[in-house]
Amino acid sequence: MAINAYGNNLDVYGAVGTAASTAQNKTELDNKDFMTLLLVELQNQDPTEPMDSEKILSQTSQLATLESAENTNNALEELAASLGATQQFSTIGAIGKTADLGSNAIALDEGSSVDFEMYFPSDVEQGTIEIKDVDGKVIKTMDVGTNDKGVYQFTWDGTDMGGNSATSGVYYASASYSDGAGNTLSTRIGAYPIESVRFENGSTYLKLGSNYVSLEQVKEVY
Repeated sequence: MAINAYGNNLDVYGAVGTAASTAQNKTELDNKDFMTLLLVELQNQDPTEPMDSEKILSQTSQLATLESAENTNNALEELAASLGATQQFSTIGAIGKTADLGSNAIALDEGSSVDFEMYFPSDVEQGTIEIKDVDGKVIKTMDVGTNDKGVYQFTWDGTDMGGNSATSGVYYASASYSDGAGNTLSTRIGAYPIESVRFENGSTYLKLGSNYVSLEQVKEVY
């Protein structure tokens, strides 16, 4: 014989106790809880004063409304998941295009060097990289060399034109170059071709140069 916390016998109303116990472990009722409560009410109604039919219809209507809302929520969740997956895989269509991170900044710690990558959309006959400070002053120039189009890595040794160590801070790198036809072109850090797309833990990453970058960091694709 089961006894509740108040010493009441649960032989007759055991179903009520079970339903109440279940509800206590939940923050809100679902359609199964409403059906259980309705059945318990019907089982334990006073035979001399049966429940009002309108009340039963009202509760049944509430149950139907709750079930409909739950089905709608489930459908919306499935739709959101489907749209998210579609949006992720639509990013594959961006492979081969150029992703712009919106900045050509590099950070320098005084006394150290900085490696960076720069993309040249056309073959390079000759060209020069310029490192500028926040005031737009050219701190250092570097020869690009003659190369095919592509992404190349360069190293700034952290010194200025006079060979002195540049102070710690943010600098900006860009390049002007000419192709084999003599056209004058320009490029900068931060714009790279999208080589591949990777999906990981619900996030999308683009392979730009030798690095994978989160899609959220991309400002423009063209």
